[in-house]
Amino acid sequence: MIAYIKGELVSLSENQAVIENNGMGFAVNIPSAASFGSVEPGMSVKVYTYMNVREDDISLFGFISEDDLEMFKMLIGVSGIGPKNALSILSALNASDLRVAIISGDAKAISNAPGVGKKSAERVILELKDKIDIENVLGAPAGESVFVNAASPGSGVFGEVVEALVSMGASDSEAFKAARAVPDADGLSVDEYLKAALKLVKF
Repeated sequence: MIAYIKGELVSLSENQAVIENNGMGFAVNIPSAASFGSVEPGMSVKVYTYMNVREDDISLFGFISEDDLEMFKMLIGVSGIGPKNALSILSALNASDLRVAIISGDAKAISNAPGVGKKSAERVILELKDKIDIENVLGAPAGESVFVNAASPGSGVFGEVVEALVSMGASDSEAFKAARAVPDADGLSVDEYLKAALKLVKF
């Protein structure tokens, strides 16, 4: 197993990077060229990799961050989601945003990935939502429901603000992120909290 490749970035296309290490050129499938940020051909790069072995093919999938690699591994563990679909999802959402989409039940955000339909997106949410640590991702107060799409709506001030933002047209993911980004939210009334969150949400 190749844990990572460190070397010179020889070429970069939308879905593949070629990295030279000790005279060998490794073709690595990537989420997108944008995922490499400011790294350009000729520069040194470190890519964390996953090797997919089939009877007729051996492929390398690479990511700039270990977090994206771990999310990739979780995705390919979902029934019906192969490496190509997982890569497509991570081309639309980085690991952090994908976790938010999963815990908020935002199938629309996940299905925006090329080749990923609504049913596949819902399957990702169903199979991975219990594997995501809600408090680490959103800092949600313990015991407070944060799933606006669940049978029971969110409770408490946080839940009410998220539901209000969604009703105004924000996606579940954006509503969650905006609500969690409000500074010094403790002690705010629902109206005060909502006004502050509205300044941060992206409709």
